[in-house]
Amino acid sequence: MSAAVISADSMQAYRGMDIGTAKPGAELRARLPHELIDIKNPDEQYTAGEFAARADELCAALSSRGVLPVVSGGTGFYLRNFICGPPSAPPADPRLRAEVAADLQNRGAQALRDELFAVDPESARRIHERDSYRLSRAVEILRATGLAPSSFAPSKLPRRGYEFLIVGVERSRNELKERIGLRVRAMFDQGLSTEVETLRNRGYTAFSPGLKAIGYREFFEMEGSRPQTIADAIALHSLQYAKRQMTFLRALPGILWIKPEAEKLKFLVQNFLNGTGLAPRPS
Repeated sequence: MSAAVISADSMQAYRGMDIGTAKPGAELRARLPHELIDIKNPDEQYTAGEFAARADELCAALSSRGVLPVVSGGTGFYLRNFICGPPSAPPADPRLRAEVAADLQNRGAQALRDELFAVDPESARRIHERDSYRLSRAVEILRATGLAPSSFAPSKLPRRGYEFLIVGVERSRNELKERIGLRVRAMFDQGLSTEVETLRNRGYTAFSPGLKAIGYREFFEMEGSRPQTIADAIALHSLQYAKRQMTFLRALPGILWIKPEAEKLKFLVQNFLNGTGLAPRPS
């Protein structure tokens, strides 16, 4: 059976952000198709809901042709929305969204965080200080319903209609730190600074959703700093994100952790396709 990758990386979706998001190269993509890469401009918002809807369509289309969909990527929130379905929170209201965006611009993120903390300290603590999208969405829900956003808990069970084999790759913290350091150095060698400057010249700014990603935002926050200082900050932020990532992924239902060995993954996939019950199945 052939396969195709559906990218669950929230930043590889953005055009022109190739080096800093470590997009798969042209040679790999020629051998193994990748979907949901280069579908957005950096000033466009890409949400977990849009990702899940697009992934559903792609899974149906690929499966109908006998192609195995492999949803792969490190954005845990996107993966959970795809596997378990979206939270039960009310849909976005354009008027309210514009109001919250104006408050974010005029009053700053801390004012929104204080508003959220007064009613829902759990959500306020959980949302990263730089995650303006999730902060804004939480405040939208709060203003729309008067209820704590954390009360709209997402499902913890896989949704019906799919048979999931959920696999996580496990590495030691020391190995992860070393690999992140090597990756950041490689990104600078490949021209990350030039890539960021090109995006600036195209009119994208620190407020563009795509450029809030690790590997890009540091150039705006630390403008004028030495490249090595920026590289060190990217490596630190990447390691911190990896820690949060692992915590999020461990909560996925039925996840199987493996060492980064191709043969082990091949064995799991083959047994899954043969119907041995290695993955959670909807009842």
